Amino acid sequence: MPHAAPKRTAPKLAHTTPQVVHTNASEKIHTDSMGLERLIFFSDAVFAIAITLLALDIRLPTDAATLSNSELLQRLLELGPQYRGYGISFLVIGSFWMGHHSKFRFITRYDGRLLFMNLLLLLVIAFIPFPTAVLSENGNRTATIFYALTMIVGGLVSAIMWWYAVQGNRLVAADLSAKQRLRGFVRNLIVPGVFLLSIGIAFFDDDLAKYSWLLIAFLAVY
Repeated sequence: MPHAAPKRTAPKLAHTTPQVVHTNASEKIHTDSMGLERLIFFSDAVFAIAITLLALDIRLPTDAATLSNSELLQRLLELGPQYRGYGISFLVIGSFWMGHHSKFRFITRYDGRLLFMNLLLLLVIAFIPFPTAVLSENGNRTATIFYALTMIVGGLVSAIMWWYAVQGNRLVAADLSAKQRLRGFVRNLIVPGVFLLSIGIAFFDDDLAKYSWLLIAFLAVY
């Protein structure tokens, strides 16, 4: 009697559905790398566009083609406030980007709250060209404080994002130490701390308040 052919079973396919971790009845933490990469790519694009828009506020005078060498030089020198606004905002946005980059070296998961907080941060980043234009056109105390308040809001949102992600190592690796969590939190408070200090200085000397923002260049490498 011939032996029956062995029964063949269909090969098991790899499970490709993004994994979701339920920490409680209402919270979903996603572990798929694609979602995290999309968050980072989108954020990088907003940072890049905001920095690019800063340069658009530096414009040549409309009659530049008819000016002599000395007249053109004079007009270019008169754009000093625009150069200053561009340089400061480039530095600040760069500091925010460095902080964002540092965060997502450790954040390995995400949830809806993190996405929302990241959007709030990008809302502030995309808004920065406007207070920069105000500061360039009229660098008085009101413009200085308005600019500083914008940066404080952005810095606080960034700090809250990190605090939320590391609470109980919710969205970061389980072996992230308490020292690393604290260092990340302090780093995110540098920018709002500098701008908060500048608001107090602005009531006495708004130009000195602007120069105090240069502290960010030295503290950003912390």
